[in-house]
Amino acid sequence: MSEATLRGVAHPLEPLSPEEIERAVAAVRQNVHLPPRHRFVDVYLAEPPKSVVLGRREGEAIERAAFVVVYDLAEAVTYEGIVSLADGQIRSWDRRTGVQPSITLQEFAECEEACKRNPEFQEALRRRGITDLEQVIVDPWSFGAYEGDPSEGRRLARALTWVRMGPHDEAYAHPVENLVVIVDLGTMEVVRVEDYGVIPVPREPGNYRPEAIGRLRPDLKPLEIRQPEGPSFEVRGHEVRWQKWRFCVGFTPREGLVLHTVTYEDKERERMILYRASLSEMVVPYGDVMPVHRRKNAFDAGEYRIGALANSLELGCDCLGEIYYFNAHIVDAQGSPVTIKNAICMHEEDYGILWKHFDFRLGHTEVRRSRRLVISWIATVANYEYGFFWYLYQDGTIQFEGKLTGIMSTGALGPGGKSKYGQVLNRDGLFAPIHQHFFNFRLDLDVDGPINRIYEVDLVPEEPGPHNPEHNAFYPRKTLLATELEAQRLIDPLRGRYWRIENPDVLNKVGEPVAYRLIPTTSAVLLARPEASVFRRATFATRNLWVTPYSPAERHAAGPYPNQHPGGAGLPEWTRQNRSLVDTDLVLWFTLGAPHVPRLEDWPVMPVEYCTFYLKPDGFFDENPALDVPPSVRANGREQHCRF
Repeated sequence: MSEATLRGVAHPLEPLSPEEIERAVAAVRQNVHLPPRHRFVDVYLAEPPKSVVLGRREGEAIERAAFVVVYDLAEAVTYEGIVSLADGQIRSWDRRTGVQPSITLQEFAECEEACKRNPEFQEALRRRGITDLEQVIVDPWSFGAYEGDPSEGRRLARALTWVRMGPHDEAYAHPVENLVVIVDLGTMEVVRVEDYGVIPVPREPGNYRPEAIGRLRPDLKPLEIRQPEGPSFEVRGHEVRWQKWRFCVGFTPREGLVLHTVTYEDKERERMILYRASLSEMVVPYGDVMPVHRRKNAFDAGEYRIGALANSLELGCDCLGEIYYFNAHIVDAQGSPVTIKNAICMHEEDYGILWKHFDFRLGHTEVRRSRRLVISWIATVANYEYGFFWYLYQDGTIQFEGKLTGIMSTGALGPGGKSKYGQVLNRDGLFAPIHQHFFNFRLDLDVDGPINRIYEVDLVPEEPGPHNPEHNAFYPRKTLLATELEAQRLIDPLRGRYWRIENPDVLNKVGEPVAYRLIPTTSAVLLARPEASVFRRATFATRNLWVTPYSPAERHAAGPYPNQHPGGAGLPEWTRQNRSLVDTDLVLWFTLGAPHVPRLEDWPVMPVEYCTFYLKPDGFFDENPALDVPPSVRANGREQHCRF
C-alpha cells in the first residue's frame, strides 16, 4: 500500500505536504528580505495550539502554518518564523544571533570537498601513504563548545577521516588516526588542520557484503507472513485506527516520527492517553582520551536532524508482512521539498500469548494470541543505524524499543596497541572506543484529560512489628513528585521503581484515580564528569526522568539550538523555575541510556542492541481490556481451543 492522497488533511497535526512546503518557501521569499547567501534548514508543521486541537469538532478545519528556519551564511545569523499557509502571510520572523542551527545534508558533502581541496590536509594524508583522494571519506562531526577553543561566531565542524582500500571497501575499517580538520561550514574554508602524529592506517578489511563472507548458511528455510484479508488497521491521511486505538502519524526533520493524540476506545468512550510522543534529543558521548575521540559527542537530533536522515524502507528487509508506508517530506538547503519515500513503516505482528488459563479440573484452556501494531523508522547517521519502534498492544500498553546497529566509529592504535577505553578489533590496531547512547523522549501524557499528577512508586519492605509477624510483607510506596526539582529522578531496578501518572478527577470502579505507569528498564546515565563540556551540554542525560508543566515552547531537552551551545539550555534551564506539578498538564521527559562497551562480535557490523521502556495502564481500565479479543481461528475458520 502507499501513502493516501487526500484533499486537505484528515487531522490537523498531519505533516506538511510537498505543496505546503513549496507554499511556505515561496511566502518567505516574497515577504522577507533574504540575504544573498542563505540556506533553508527546516520547514515543517507549526502545530496549532493544543487547546484548539483538543477542542476541535470532527471534520472542523484548523488553519495550517509552517515553521521555517533559515541560516544567513555571511552574517552567521539564524532566522526563524511562522508562515500561514492559508494566506501566505508571515506571522512572525525573528532574528536569532549567537545560535547555530543543525548541520544540513548539503554541508556534509561540501565539508568533505573543502577538506580534499586543502593542501595541508593533502600533505597530512601523504605522510600516511594516502594519495588517492577519491578513496578518502570525511565525516563532519559537530564542533561542540570548549573553553579555550571559542568558535567566535563561526559555524564549525570537526572533520574526521577514513579511507577505502578499493572501490567497494568499507572505509570505517581504515581510520586516519590523529588527524582532525576544523572546517567553517559557513564559508567552507579549512580553519586549521590538527595533526597529532602518524599512526599507521589499519589495512585489514572489514567488509560484510555476501561476496566478502563466502559460503552463507544453507539451512535457512522461507518464513512467510500472510494476511489474506489485509491488515486490521484503517488509514485516512495520517490518522490511523487499529484495535480500539486511534492516533495521528506525524514527522519532523529533527524528531522523526511523532505520535499525536493517542486514544483508546473503552466501552464506546474514546479516552486520551498521549497528546504527543516523540524523540526529543539524542547524544552519543565517547569515553576515549585520544585527540580524535575525546571530543566526540554528537547530538543526533539537535545537531544533525536525525529525522532528515531517515531511510527509505524496503519490504522484506526492513519491514515484513502487510505493510503500510508513510512518506516524509523535508526541505533542502535551496528551499525545495525532498521526499523520503517509505520513511515510516506500519504493520501488525503476532507477539505470542496475550493471556491464557488452563482449568486443570475441567480440562479446558482459554488462550488468546497477542497482536501488536508496529510504527517504525530507521535513520543512518554516518556509520551508525538507529531503529525507532513504537508498539501498540491490544491491552492498552504502549512500548518504545530502540534498535542500535550499523558500524562502530573506529580509531587506530597501531599494531600491538591496547587501550583501556576501547576494544581492539584486529591485529592492525583497529579499535572502537567506549561510548554511550542517550535518547530523551518527550511524553505529553493526558491520562483521561490534561489534569494529572505524578507519583514515584517503589517496592519497599514493611517495618517489623506485630502487624508484620512473619517479617515477609512489602508494599508499593507512593511519593508525590510535587515540583520540577523533586521530579528529577533516577531508575532503581532493585526497588522495582516506576512512575504513576494519575488523573485525580476520574475514578475507576474501586474509587481510585485512573492512571498509567511509565516503566523503565535498565538504563544508564551520563558518566562524564561534571567538569566536562558534554555534561553541561547534555545535562538531560544525568537523570532518567524530568517532569515539567506543559509548555509548547519547551520541545527539546537540550534546548532549541544545541549546535555549538555551551550548555545549560533546555531542561536544566526550565526546571530551575521549580514549577508546581500538582493537578496540571504534565510533560514527562524520559532519558533512555544504552552503554556500549564494544565487543569483537560488534565488528564489522554490529548485531542489533535493544533498549526499551513501557507505558502501561494502571487502574485506567476496570478490568483486562483485552478480554474481547477473539480466539485464534484455524485455516478452515473453526475456533481453536487448546486442550491438554
